[in-house]
Amino acid sequence: MVQAYILIQTEVGKASFVAESIGKIPGVIQAEDVTGPYDVIVRAQADTVDELGRMVVAKVQQVEGITRTLTCPVVHL
Repeated sequence: MVQAYILIQTEVGKASFVAESIGKIPGVIQAEDVTGPYDVIVRAQADTVDELGRMVVAKVQQVEGITRTLTCPVVHL
């Protein structure tokens, strides 16, 4: 199992809509509105890195109102 944080910037006023929409995507554990340089932070999981990448590109980035994403895989050192 691979987990990652996805940091999201949105259009002004779209953070709540984006977080709510992404929260419904299978594999998303949590989606929260935040303040700071990013507007939404998502924790997601998938069976493989490739599956996680497909989720981000095919599902997360397609949500209306997103301007930029940064995916940060969780590592266990």
